[in-house]
Amino acid sequence: MTDNVPVRCPACRREQSFTPPTFPCSCGAPVTLPVLRDGAPEEVGHRTWENLWVAVNCPSCGHRGHWPQPELGCDCGAVVRVPVAAAPPPAGPGAVSGHGGPVVRRPAFRPVTIRTARDAVTAASLYLKWLGFHSLRPSEDRAASGVDLYGTGVVAQVDPTTRPTGLRDIECLWLNGLQKSAMSVFFSLAGYAREARARADALHLPLFIMDLTGTPQPVNDPADVLIRMGPPNG
Repeated sequence: MTDNVPVRCPACRREQSFTPPTFPCSCGAPVTLPVLRDGAPEEVGHRTWENLWVAVNCPSCGHRGHWPQPELGCDCGAVVRVPVAAAPPPAGPGAVSGHGGPVVRRPAFRPVTIRTARDAVTAASLYLKWLGFHSLRPSEDRAASGVDLYGTGVVAQVDPTTRPTGLRDIECLWLNGLQKSAMSVFFSLAGYAREARARADALHLPLFIMDLTGTPQPVNDPADVLIRMGPPNG
């Protein structure tokens, strides 16, 4: 059970008990945000895309994920940002899990910083081009189709929300890919629910997680294979 942490509101100076939130890592292990007991809480005035997220390493697999910055609503009406021991910035793009066979040689990927949901789609598009997909274009009706990007031999969805991507999103994207005779690729900022990850593995659907630097990282074996070998007909 997660221990509560005392948090003092900077507005009214009242101390309240706060339970650090727990999120599921893409590996399936729970990640409890390491709230700093001796940190200085801040009153939330203006929210930006960057301060909505905090980077924390999974204690089980070591994956560096971005999770919603914890906040506490004080009885005085103030919204308090609770400080977290964030993971240090990565030294460079993450390494790909090893698989045998030939490896596609590419130049270094040039990410684009993610500040908005549109930036997340742009980052995914650039990454798909880097992988070897062509003629990428945004969906004209994302709400109806459930697809953010179309390309030659590929359909992709980008989930920029603060909750882990669920099973239904994975299955809907896979059906879209089936209808288009294309590979389905999913990108998420908050990771994947356990059942979503299991279903994607069964469907051989590549899953990627993105941080705010705009650099996608593979989550499952199909994603690793896609990076190593490129598009099936590329």
